[in-house]
Amino acid sequence: MVTGITTAVYVVAAVLFILSLGGLSGQESAKRSVWYGIVGMALAVIATLTGPGSGLWLLSVLLIGAGGIIGYFVAMRVQMTEMPQLVAAMHSLVGLAAVFVGFNAYIELVRVMGMDADARHALDGFAALLAKKTPVEQSILKVEVFLGVFIGAVTFTGSVVAFGKLAGKVNSAAKKLPGGHALNAGAAILSLVLLVMFLNGAGIWALIGVTLLAFFIGWHLIMGIGGADMPVVVSMLNSYSGWAAAAIGFSLGNDLLIVVGALVGSSGAILSYIMCVAMNRSFISVILGGFGGQQGPAMEIEGEQVAIEADAVADALLEAKEIIIVPGYGMAVAQAQQAVSELTKRLRAMGKNVRFAIHPVAGRLPGHMNVLLAEAKVPYDIVMEMDEINEDFPETDVVIVIGSNDIVNPAAQEDPNSPIAGMPVLEVWKAKQVFVSKRGQGTGYSGIENPLFYKENTRMFYGDAKDSLNKLLERIK
Repeated sequence: MVTGITTAVYVVAAVLFILSLGGLSGQESAKRSVWYGIVGMALAVIATLTGPGSGLWLLSVLLIGAGGIIGYFVAMRVQMTEMPQLVAAMHSLVGLAAVFVGFNAYIELVRVMGMDADARHALDGFAALLAKKTPVEQSILKVEVFLGVFIGAVTFTGSVVAFGKLAGKVNSAAKKLPGGHALNAGAAILSLVLLVMFLNGAGIWALIGVTLLAFFIGWHLIMGIGGADMPVVVSMLNSYSGWAAAAIGFSLGNDLLIVVGALVGSSGAILSYIMCVAMNRSFISVILGGFGGQQGPAMEIEGEQVAIEADAVADALLEAKEIIIVPGYGMAVAQAQQAVSELTKRLRAMGKNVRFAIHPVAGRLPGHMNVLLAEAKVPYDIVMEMDEINEDFPETDVVIVIGSNDIVNPAAQEDPNSPIAGMPVLEVWKAKQVFVSKRGQGTGYSGIENPLFYKENTRMFYGDAKDSLNKLLERIK
């Protein structure tokens, strides 16, 4: 009876998770979809705590309560600009949990198999499940544990490095040890050898060995990816964490964990692929950590950056009919989205056609700019994806670029040696006038120089994005 009820609740939770993922694809349905996910997770936790094999009530409640309190305070303190590194940190915890659960499952298997038949009959919960396994099923369990630990360890160190790069605590440049891919390949081959030994009774030392190798692979893979490609990395690590959860779900015999892990893993992989297409990258090269580096001598840039003041920018906006705003991570850092929204509102009230151009990897997290603009109450129907708006730049009077670099970099098309060569970008330089809101003359997070800043129709609107936009608002009423 209890097993049937638990299974039914798991099915309902799985459906809610699927509805949640589906609804997140649209801005209008996203808020409702988040609630689907919350309700689904609440049902899953309750069913697990009250289902077959449940126990340790006090410890479970204490851990859930402590986790909930920590999560609440972390979420309340984190700014939108810090969401990418928060997501990376959460992925690392999922990976580490998979490692711990895998080790625990193997240790429990060894303990149960060491008992006599009578003692096994008295077991309950996960131990009883292990006691019923045949030798073949035990080998399958070992493979599941091994995969869960391997993927979890890769996810853990990879996510820690991603967190460091996103938070500015680790250099964002792509770096590899001498040997590069050969080291990763060697570690992967050694892991396969350890799997064979593990299945043949090598014991826990083989599991420890593969954990250390996987820690190295995760660290080296992500260190080898440049800052310009971190949005893809975050999505890829999301996929890894899902597959780690699915593998552990098989080990624990938890159907919902398998389903949820597969949903997260597949959706993360699909999103990574979509972004790779948007960046003209090979999906395989992303997985192997082989992108984001310089290919040869960079193209020389001629000219100089010409600054402009708020009065001239305001005059150009007042004269323009077609205006496109390109937001980037700099807008998020300055928390300028409300000022952008107000400027848009005033310009549209004057009869001007104002639209936003969003690159698939704008910011440092997929959908980052969309969330910021929605938070600032920018109408959904004027927020356009790159493919929808790229052809309109030649007919645009003014483009305002706010804190973006790589996604508007013409070097992607003009310099075959650029780290972003071949990446589809927003072709803002084709507009009549381009104003770039930027703090200073630096190259930004990815370290890639941008020829856009030196073009004849580009003017640099230096200063904090929020302060600069507020100056425009004083002049446009």
